[in-house]
Amino acid sequence: MHAQFDMFSEDDADDPKPSGGLSPKRPAGRGLDEAQMVAHLVDTGRYRILQKLEPRRIASVIRPEFPLKGVILDTETTGLSHRKDEIIEIGMIAFTFDADGNIGDVTGIYGGLRQPGVAIPAEITRLTGITDEMVAGQDIDMRAVAALIEPADLIIAHNAGFDRPFCEAFSPIFSNKAWACSNAEVDWSSRGFEGTKLGYLIGQAGFFHDGHRAVDDCFALLEVLDRKTGQDSSPAFAELYRSSQRARVRIFAEHSPFDMKDHLKARGYRWSDGSEGRPKSWWVEVDEPDLENELTYLRSEIYRYDADPPTRHLTAFDRFRA
Repeated sequence: MHAQFDMFSEDDADDPKPSGGLSPKRPAGRGLDEAQMVAHLVDTGRYRILQKLEPRRIASVIRPEFPLKGVILDTETTGLSHRKDEIIEIGMIAFTFDADGNIGDVTGIYGGLRQPGVAIPAEITRLTGITDEMVAGQDIDMRAVAALIEPADLIIAHNAGFDRPFCEAFSPIFSNKAWACSNAEVDWSSRGFEGTKLGYLIGQAGFFHDGHRAVDDCFALLEVLDRKTGQDSSPAFAELYRSSQRARVRIFAEHSPFDMKDHLKARGYRWSDGSEGRPKSWWVEVDEPDLENELTYLRSEIYRYDADPPTRHLTAFDRFRA
């Protein structure tokens, strides 16, 4: 009988009918390097291998063919409200890219913890792994933050509608910058993904990482955005960059009939409760060329009279603000 450590021995002569459905022609384990073992398992069609994501290094030489500057940003907070909750961790990766949306070099990394004014809720510790002991006496180095944010042409977050309000409440350095959302502004389904959460995207891309820590999530997002998928085989970041450059219009369907709410919801409208300075109404964002078509829909199908709902024109400098 073979010992446990001899299970992949070259000497299989006395075990011609291996159990478990494994092929008797399996290669010798002792003679395989890591890449060969992975290839062998994948070739069987019975395994999917996830590779640990290795963070990119800061480039020693910055290539001039990537003249634009981006920052991928992620925050961990004590809760969901930027008005009463606080940032407890921020992570950022600065990188270069070109006008076609091709990613170049990593040029800077920063991650910092911060002690909030209240105890970190147990649920936040469970999600992030960040404890009161870890943040005790810690603060974010704003000089390091400014060194990455000030020259940035675009700030990217996977949930910019969450991260931007927290960042702007924390420091004015994040205001008056162009922001993009890799969740809302990339058509992940057309790229073969079945979900938009970062953990799912990175897993389906063939990687795993230490999630829910800010810098780790930034590196994960960088790899997903740099993957060339989709019909045009362009990186997801190229789609994101193009989307961020398009002007959009937010339409507020104020005073729309109550019995039309299901029609609006089905069309992609979302409800605003009147907080954050927005009208209390259903609202939607459309590309600027689609504005008149959407107004025509509202007037003919929802209001059924010549209504003039409020609109707000948005660019990357305005979108995702509170």
